[in-house]
Amino acid sequence: MPNDNDVPRPYSSIVVDGVEQAPSRAMLYPTGFKPEDFKKAQIGIASTWSMVTPCNMHINTLADAAAMGADEAGAKSVLFNTITVSDGISMGTPGMRYSLVSREVIADSIETVVGAQGFDGFVAIGGCDKNMPACAIAMARLDRPSVFVYGGTILPGEQKRDIVSVFEAVGGHAAGTVSDLELKEVESTAIPGPGSCGGMYTANTMASAIEALGLSLPNSSAQNAVGDAKRQDSYQAGAAVAELVQRGMKPSDMLSLEAFENAITISIALEGSTNAILHLLAIAHAAGIPLSLDDFTRIGQRVPVLADMRPAGQYTMSELIEIGGIQPLMKMLLNEGLLHGDCLTVTGKTLAENLAPVADYPADQKIIRSFADPIKKDSHLVILRGNLAPDGAVGKITGHEGLTFTGRARCFHGEEAAMQAIMAGDVQKGDVVVLRYEGPRGGPGMREMLSPTSAINGRGLSQDVAMLTDGRFSGGSRGFVIGHVTPEAALGGPIALIENGDTISIDAEAREIKLHVSDAELESRRAAWQAPEPYTRRGILAKYAQQVSSASEGAVTDKYLD
Repeated sequence: MPNDNDVPRPYSSIVVDGVEQAPSRAMLYPTGFKPEDFKKAQIGIASTWSMVTPCNMHINTLADAAAMGADEAGAKSVLFNTITVSDGISMGTPGMRYSLVSREVIADSIETVVGAQGFDGFVAIGGCDKNMPACAIAMARLDRPSVFVYGGTILPGEQKRDIVSVFEAVGGHAAGTVSDLELKEVESTAIPGPGSCGGMYTANTMASAIEALGLSLPNSSAQNAVGDAKRQDSYQAGAAVAELVQRGMKPSDMLSLEAFENAITISIALEGSTNAILHLLAIAHAAGIPLSLDDFTRIGQRVPVLADMRPAGQYTMSELIEIGGIQPLMKMLLNEGLLHGDCLTVTGKTLAENLAPVADYPADQKIIRSFADPIKKDSHLVILRGNLAPDGAVGKITGHEGLTFTGRARCFHGEEAAMQAIMAGDVQKGDVVVLRYEGPRGGPGMREMLSPTSAINGRGLSQDVAMLTDGRFSGGSRGFVIGHVTPEAALGGPIALIENGDTISIDAEAREIKLHVSDAELESRRAAWQAPEPYTRRGILAKYAQQVSSASEGAVTDKYLD
């Protein structure tokens, strides 16, 4: 019966070795197993391929390359799929409630398949906002030899357009500055092919953060979706997992508090998405690392914003790739003492060892600033607290919007009501748009507010209107936007007690968000407040709402087990 003690097979041996496991082997022969394969380490290839979205439509070819890499390294690959959903397609609709929920479903499904089938290691390939952190969460939970592969960024459309260009054109159309014909032209040319949204939105932010965690091969985060470099990265990932199995190296060897500090640092330097906070907290929770909102403030005080990337800036990920990707930036940060170079990575080497041969950026490039001339001297990811958000809120303050805002509250129960008012021109200069009951539990699912922010920007109000929500913002959102307000409205948090006309002030430098209402008045409003009926009492959204933790804890669904 199959048995080879020279090949580490700590999990697959339980499934396929011995007389009693003959039924297991019988089931595997028709899937392509040969007798000699039962003596090899089994490497799962977790593919998020689907035709649901261009972000993932090419990942089947990357999965095939990863399988080939594992097989040619002497292991036995086994391909399997999990779901994905598209934020860009579901944005602004009830379907967006499923987006953050899908992160948990994907992580659960990868954990389930790898655990049930007894894979000794696995490659996880993701290419969209939620399946990427989901892959990392599964890697941390399972703690088996594994490598993450990023599906790669999309090439820009005509005139450097991307999905955010389309959302903003909708706002321009409502304002009368974009014609029907112009809107049609923008929507038909913005997305030219496969890959994740092209700015430093959530996908590219999380790819960079996961690489900084040490969970992907060097430069995996900075490759176009289409091309030999990405296929080679996938092939090498399969081979790398086979090597990690031989060496007994697991994610817990890479995932330390210092590794998460590296991920936070690179997210700040790249002017990345606020979603990085939510997802890094969730990955840390899965890894058992005590990461908190305060860590983002602590690190943000010493790390500058250096990348002039969309949406606040002007360059795309494909342009950053042309000058070397994020590796030269990481080397700059390391040399400045802002990265922990001794953190181990999936190459088997430390971060410093990986970066040693990396060349500097070309002298004439304009995408990455020097430390002497940063875009912002400290983090754009600002954690705010105050009587409106006692457990914290997350601001994306790049400096383009200013550092303070004071205005009058315009309150809306849900995104649809706010969007209707914005499109109708009812939101005016000086308003603080309060979008509530969109939190992890109240939404449920903590929808992203890209449609409202894009509509405001399209109407030319980005400098004159602030937005506040217990929901999230897309990596493509820009303007004076504050999300992740906790406690959320559905739990009776202060955001539920705001009334139209109340004065709200936001101070990014003092990291304070304040509702200018007396404590006595707030107590009176709290006594009169009643929780609304839940969105649904059946199905996955209802289960999620019952189990999900606060956004300040990463909106995870197993926190209640602690």
